[in-house]
Amino acid sequence: MRWPTPSVRRVAVVAVAGTLLVSGCTSAGGSGDDLQVVANPTAAVAATSPEPSAEPAGRVLAQRAEVTTLATSGGTLAVALAEPASVLLYDLDDLTAKPRSVELPAPAEELTPADGELLASLPGAGKLARIALPSGEVRTVDIKGKPAATAVRDGRTLVAVRDRKAVEVLDGDRAATTITGGLYSADDVLVAGDATLVLDRLRTAVFTVDVEDGSIGEGLRAGDGATNAVVDSYGRVLVADTRGDSLLAFGTDPLLLRQRYPVPGGIYGIAYDAKRHLVWVTLTERNEVVGFDVRGGEPTEKFRLPTVRQPNSVTVDERTSRVVVGSAAGEGIQVIAL
Repeated sequence: MRWPTPSVRRVAVVAVAGTLLVSGCTSAGGSGDDLQVVANPTAAVAATSPEPSAEPAGRVLAQRAEVTTLATSGGTLAVALAEPASVLLYDLDDLTAKPRSVELPAPAEELTPADGELLASLPGAGKLARIALPSGEVRTVDIKGKPAATAVRDGRTLVAVRDRKAVEVLDGDRAATTITGGLYSADDVLVAGDATLVLDRLRTAVFTVDVEDGSIGEGLRAGDGATNAVVDSYGRVLVADTRGDSLLAFGTDPLLLRQRYPVPGGIYGIAYDAKRHLVWVTLTERNEVVGFDVRGGEPTEKFRLPTVRQPNSVTVDERTSRVVVGSAAGEGIQVIAL
């Protein structure tokens, strides 16, 4: 298959984006919903990885448990495990040292660094865990429903609550506002400059969120099966379209699909290196991690490296630009220095 030239591809994408812009107040299952892909949508998931055909780049820290998510904050690498449900806190300056283990009431789906602590979303327990760094002291906050992801805006914690199709706004640890409207699921919440957005995996769409007004705004289709997203230094939201084998870039003022770049191989995990302006994505069908420079008119591939099997999660050490990949098949934690 021959891809169109970059200029043609971008023009086509913007034209499609304009036709799929709808209000967030469209009712789920209602008629005339341009964002609904099929009658009974299901969320895209990571493709199953084959046995690795190459040695993973960098070094691999042994870990037999499934890694569910990763994050770095300052000099700490946080690795969430499925069994036992916990977070391991590694010293990034001495990865040979034994990590501190923090027990959790359920596995963490996402870790978000925030003001000297990590916010861990625990959908299986209906809780948000606040993990102090570097001590590892933990306290939990009850969330009605299944919290999938968090973000912080103006000192308030925003929680995407998947099953309630809502964004919960916490003032401290108290639920102050619940924002709903037009979502099929709330799977991630992102703060990009002055904009707040929520990712809906079932509708495979992104929606704006007016936190002050307490409403869900306009939405755009995000490919054929959006899974994970991150914000770059330019205020764009970069989305992994797993079913569509594409990396998407959305502008937020206004909400508009700016780029759609083909990335075959089961794109899934995504992270951003603000120092080098690189977005890193994992390809689970190929056991690879790929780094794209996103400063230009379209992504430019800079790195392609072999990984551990089932590389569902990736993060970047903001101090050194080291890339960390987690295996969801119990084959370790991969640390790559470039």
